Amino acid sequence: MTDPTTDNAAPTGDPASARAALEALRAEIAKAVVGQDPAVTGLVVALLCRGHVLLEGVPGVAKTLLIRSLAAALELDTKRVQFTPDLMPSDVTGSLVYDARTAEFSFQPGPVFTNLLLADEINRTPPKTQSSLLEAMEERQVTVDGTPRALPDPFLVAATQNPVEYEGTYPLPEAQLDRFLLKLTIPLPSREDEIDVLTRHAQGFDPRDLRAAGVRPVATAADLEAARHSVAATTVSPEITAYVVDICRATRESPSLTLGVSPRGATALLATARAWAWLTGRDYVIPDDVKALALPTLRHRIQLRPEAEMEGVTADSVINAVLSHVPVPR
Repeated sequence: MTDPTTDNAAPTGDPASARAALEALRAEIAKAVVGQDPAVTGLVVALLCRGHVLLEGVPGVAKTLLIRSLAAALELDTKRVQFTPDLMPSDVTGSLVYDARTAEFSFQPGPVFTNLLLADEINRTPPKTQSSLLEAMEERQVTVDGTPRALPDPFLVAATQNPVEYEGTYPLPEAQLDRFLLKLTIPLPSREDEIDVLTRHAQGFDPRDLRAAGVRPVATAADLEAARHSVAATTVSPEITAYVVDICRATRESPSLTLGVSPRGATALLATARAWAWLTGRDYVIPDDVKALALPTLRHRIQLRPEAEMEGVTADSVINAVLSHVPVPR
């Protein structure tokens, strides 16, 4: 995987104003989405690292609204694809269409040609269609008839899956899961948040009309590009690098796992920790940054033993145990 923190293009904005703009996203998105600050932060971290996000939550917890609100607040284009068993790869990437007037084939771009792609219920489509996203996610291009076509920048895939309903689904293989930078869990709202949601709807809130809800652009692609350059300049000490490696290596030795975190996962954890450090106002990474991003960055990169699952062990509990045992650098 290409290091998501390396980019040689010149910055196009002021880092301080970029941080302020990205911090304003939380308040802007909260005009439409209640109580999902951790998910908003995770999506911003993914954008800073040029990564992709797997969103897991039951239906009706505003996953689609979250992506649409983020796109509106960042003034980015967004498209949604409902993944179904009969969806074909060309329905996602686009295809060549014959034009009878010119007697030539022309390329018709698919919905993947956008800034924020919501791949809804990605595990409901067969592996062939799932894999159509792999080139887009990894290479940021789509190849049709031997011709590569670049995707817009920024580009983020936010794929959703239902954690409780597995009938008729095609679980994502480990190699594909590893392509997602973060796995964010979208919980059910608290009682107070749910009352707030219903109150807004009773007062006329329409989730299909974000402009009426007051969501306005507060950051731009230029702010995001400037932020990426600042993240890339965030200092990482040798002790922090060793700490990330020790955490990932410890997962490979866990008796509860058949698969630990790969070196790609270690690279991802370092990248997300740098982005979080920058978002919190520092130009250097501390151990708490690594701990803060360990769960969303690593939980989908490990595989539990069947007997451990039967005993109630979860991926999060294994990672928390590793974090509690790996020595923290001073």
